[in-house]
Amino acid sequence: MVLANKVAVVTGASSGMGYVIAAAFAKEGANVLAVARRAERLEKLMKETEGYPGKVVAFAADLSDLAQAEKIVDEAVRQFGRIDILVNNAGIMDDFSPVGEVTNEMLDKVMKVNFTAPFYSSRRAVQEFEKNGGGCIINVASVAGLFGARGGAAYTASKHALVGLTKNTAYHYKDKNIRCNAICPGGIETEVGAGEFMQHVNQEAMGRMYKGVGTMPRQGKSEEIASVAVFLASDGASYVNGQAIAVDGGWTSY
Repeated sequence: MVLANKVAVVTGASSGMGYVIAAAFAKEGANVLAVARRAERLEKLMKETEGYPGKVVAFAADLSDLAQAEKIVDEAVRQFGRIDILVNNAGIMDDFSPVGEVTNEMLDKVMKVNFTAPFYSSRRAVQEFEKNGGGCIINVASVAGLFGARGGAAYTASKHALVGLTKNTAYHYKDKNIRCNAICPGGIETEVGAGEFMQHVNQEAMGRMYKGVGTMPRQGKSEEIASVAVFLASDGASYVNGQAIAVDGGWTSY
């Protein structure tokens, strides 16, 4: 078990990539604080992981409330006595609008959930890592954080910001045994398309963006992201730091 006796926080754990990452971590021996807006949505995860080497504890937090973004780290320390791994996975889509058509409401919410909340959580986690002699942050970004037309302006900006935070954190804390990497998924089969702003998609903007979608080999599965997360959280990735790793079946190689 590559994560035995580790303590991890995984956000957005009630479905999709976060759900599978949390389960995979517990299977590899980590104790996991699984975070979602509604704790009842974590019941399936709790049931599935019964008997796993690691324990999963559900915790409700709305990460658009930035105070709660810091509280998740404190809760992990309260429950397990420490934190070793933070996975900033929670995220929301915009409606694909370009900058001239983005509302203040959408910009504010997308940036809060996709960037500012991970910033707050990372800040608090690093403070704990320094006490403990090290730790690991995994930011689930997107290929939209590497290119310009894999989402709308708000989403793209938020994921570019997250990749920038990843690299800055890795550089400044590399001598303190603190690593920070980003996973940049391509199109993954998740519930992200059911989000608030995806209910009223900007069809014209999406049409322009989708011109490049034909080069995507296929949609990926959450398990294909979770396996990368397990590796990055493990000691086997001890020399991997500050990287934004595209996991997209070769989509961005075009």
